[in-house]
Amino acid sequence: MRQLYMKQKVFSLSGKFTVKDKEQQDIYYVEGSFLQIPKTFTIMDPTRKEIALITKKTFSLLPKFFVEVDGREVLTIKKEFTFFKAKYTIDAEGVEVQGNWWDMNFEVLQHGKVVGSVSKQWLTWGDTYEVKVIDEEMEHLLIALVVAIDCVKADEAAAAAAT
Repeated sequence: MRQLYMKQKVFSLSGKFTVKDKEQQDIYYVEGSFLQIPKTFTIMDPTRKEIALITKKTFSLLPKFFVEVDGREVLTIKKEFTFFKAKYTIDAEGVEVQGNWWDMNFEVLQHGKVVGSVSKQWLTWGDTYEVKVIDEEMEHLLIALVVAIDCVKADEAAAAAAT
């Protein structure tokens, strides 16, 4: 099992951060588009090769995010129409998220088998997430999923602040 840590800087406007291993070595680089339409986040390996891309659909009645991993669209996160509390769904073939993903405490299953888990670390400056990778073949998807959910949460917070 491999443990990775994703920490976002609180005051970063550019949306750049890294994913580190237990030894604090940079494993992945994440770069967000700043003031660009559509809003995207690119995840790259240490050689700066793109491994995943998260894109917010530009013209949509309700927010929708597409996640591509290794060149294939693997999941979609979309907001459902509700009158009170915001509700999002994650659509992915064969992949299921169980737990409280809005609070970043969940397991990721593929065809019923746990392939990884995510937990938010408390009492840290900025958002820090621990990603436990059980199935190494799913590592890129797990990192992309955490970045995508965090992007959805940031988008929701921005929308709430604007109203």
